[in-house]
Amino acid sequence: MHTTQFPLHSDRALLTEVWRLAADAAGDTLLVAGVCGDVADAVREAETAAALGYDAALLCPWGMAEVTDKALLERAVAVGEVLPTIGFYLQESVGGRRLDRAFWQDLFDIGTVVAVKSAPFDRYRSNDVVQALLEHDRWAEVAVLTGNDDAIVHDLVTPVRRTVDGRTREIRTAGGLLGQWAVGTAAAVGLSAEVRAARDAGTVPAPLLAAPPISSRSTPPFSTSTTTSPGAWPG
Repeated sequence: MHTTQFPLHSDRALLTEVWRLAADAAGDTLLVAGVCGDVADAVREAETAAALGYDAALLCPWGMAEVTDKALLERAVAVGEVLPTIGFYLQESVGGRRLDRAFWQDLFDIGTVVAVKSAPFDRYRSNDVVQALLEHDRWAEVAVLTGNDDAIVHDLVTPVRRTVDGRTREIRTAGGLLGQWAVGTAAAVGLSAEVRAARDAGTVPAPLLAAPPISSRSTPPFSTSTTTSPGAWPG
């Protein structure tokens, strides 16, 4: 989950204090710091996060002077020298840009990339990320995380398969990095547990697919409610 907005990165002292408070409260929780800006700024932020005990850096394109494939990849390499990195497919409405499969293949070539957050809010573009990873030699090494608020359950329960060199590969979304999970954390934990149970059972109950957004819940998902709200289903 994340608990801040991009403009916080304009105030380095406040950003550092927020990261410190989060780290102090996290205990043994995996800590991911979102880094923004061009190479120099992103590296400085990654260095600050590393000093505070963070485990990985999420590569946010916000604040970059030029968001090109080349710039994104060069920044990923540079930040990766400080912390393991997580790629980020950010929707265009808040500063992202369309990225093709060739870009994702190039990103996965970088050995310090350990995960990718897919949040373009578009089913076809989300599929581009997974298909590029399925074709890559590191397909079993890079975790896929959802940031698609409009398709959380769909992303978490849907396996994606592809046959490569005569063998079937399968990728499942490993989890999510979502702001709303910082608001309804208990409900998010319950939803995640129900998704895992459904995946293990090999069947997904219809009420789970119709689960409302986390932020609207005060109770566990479908086990205590029969709502048919399509809030978590892709449009």
